Amino acid sequence: MMACCCSPSQASTARQFNARRARRELAAYHQRGPGPTTRRLLKGLRAVGADRGTVIDIGSGVGVLTFSLLAAGFGSASCVDMSPAAIAVARSEAERQACIDRIRWIEADFVSVAAELPPADLVALDRVVCCYPRYEPLLEKAAGRSRRFLALSYPRDRGLVRAVVALENAARRLLRNEFRAFVHPAAAMAALLQRQGYRRIHQELTFAWSADIYVREAA
Repeated sequence: MMACCCSPSQASTARQFNARRARRELAAYHQRGPGPTTRRLLKGLRAVGADRGTVIDIGSGVGVLTFSLLAAGFGSASCVDMSPAAIAVARSEAERQACIDRIRWIEADFVSVAAELPPADLVALDRVVCCYPRYEPLLEKAAGRSRRFLALSYPRDRGLVRAVVALENAARRLLRNEFRAFVHPAAAMAALLQRQGYRRIHQELTFAWSADIYVREAA
């Protein structure tokens, strides 16, 4: 229910999102298309007319969001992920889709390399915020790299969702898995983005997830 796609520790991320998981995620994409949160972000971006320009895909995983955005009309993308296995699978899929020359791959924690990336028309964080213990630096850096749109999906801050995440983290502790997921306060994240000059223009909610689209006010 609550699988996420990034981690504050590059080593724990590589272990969590290993080659086996990357292959499984790619197989699911081939069979069923983009996952639920990705579909909702794509739907929201279409609704607000975001279909051109450049992309920074933070926590890009096997590249599903990027491939969908390039197919929808975006010209190029920078994919940032901490899992070398996910990037390797994504590169192979990009070759299959004949779009590898339109994608730049960065194996790193986005927060540490954000200043080195050129701004993009869209910055996307699909199931990423939930896996950083502190959302503030991630969202501040993401907001600073977008010229126009910012899209993110994250688990909703409600009791049952928090309980599920807590149980998943407890199971990881028992297994000595250092990866952790987090449920951050939506109101605080929205307020941070507003302070950075953004306005939310689209939101789609499920019981467990929110998919939000923001636009830079000055754009």
